[in-house]
Amino acid sequence: MDPVRFNIVGGERKVMNHYLAHKKIGFVGCGNMAQTIARGWVDSQILRPDQISATNRSPGKLKKFADDTGINAFDSTEQMLEDCDVIVLAMKPQDLLTALEDFQHAFTDNQIVISLAAGISLHTIKKAINAPVRLVRIMPNTPASIKEGVIGYCIADNNNELKTAIEDLFSPLGLVIEADEGEAFEALTVSAASGVGFVFELMIYWREWLEEHGFDEETATLMTVKTFLGASKLADQSSNLSLEDLLARVTSKKGVTAAGLASMRELELERGLRYSFEKAVLRDRELSQ
Repeated sequence: MDPVRFNIVGGERKVMNHYLAHKKIGFVGCGNMAQTIARGWVDSQILRPDQISATNRSPGKLKKFADDTGINAFDSTEQMLEDCDVIVLAMKPQDLLTALEDFQHAFTDNQIVISLAAGISLHTIKKAINAPVRLVRIMPNTPASIKEGVIGYCIADNNNELKTAIEDLFSPLGLVIEADEGEAFEALTVSAASGVGFVFELMIYWREWLEEHGFDEETATLMTVKTFLGASKLADQSSNLSLEDLLARVTSKKGVTAAGLASMRELELERGLRYSFEKAVLRDRELSQ
């Protein structure tokens, strides 16, 4: 298999024509990402609320989520596992293996088990479950909440039916990319999931510089957001042009943009960013220990 491949699906998929139309999906944990995914499925009509269930350590958070969306709230993870065809492990990475000890015996043969835990390998999870499930790791990012996410996945076996199920489930939330576990999946985690945070950090720098030059915070924020949004949309809608081509089009020789770019390169901004990416990769590896 190539290290990465991607699938972009346009438009909304209706539940009556969907491969998973009659499947039941359960979330173990209902934090922000679990809620983002579940809401995306319901909003896109991929799944009905009554096809989705969840458990959570905090009953208050679970009840509010269930009341808001109409999904099923279970008090017992074991009971939910018995009722569902697909299980999404949505706990924090540091809690995953300990939590699995309490209900690992409840998994059934051929269930699809999806882990959202960064850094925890397929081998480690499969060993902890100790059942012949079909295992998938998923790494989404927060723009999935507005259907503009990047959702990476890797699977334990080269199973085309499983790939179809995963791509059908997650394509309504954004760009779906399959990547080999290891270096490629680490890079996807850092560039897409952590990358959103890196972009927000850059946007804060932008806004603060504008504020230092006389703009109020609200105006500076709007200018920054629109600049990043406009650049992204321009790149997205210019499929015939590379990023290098787009850069050349906004850079006049000896102009204002060229002067700023020259300074960025003198300061080795690229080197600093690459170093930050590698530090994030190291942390991802630490989580697997």
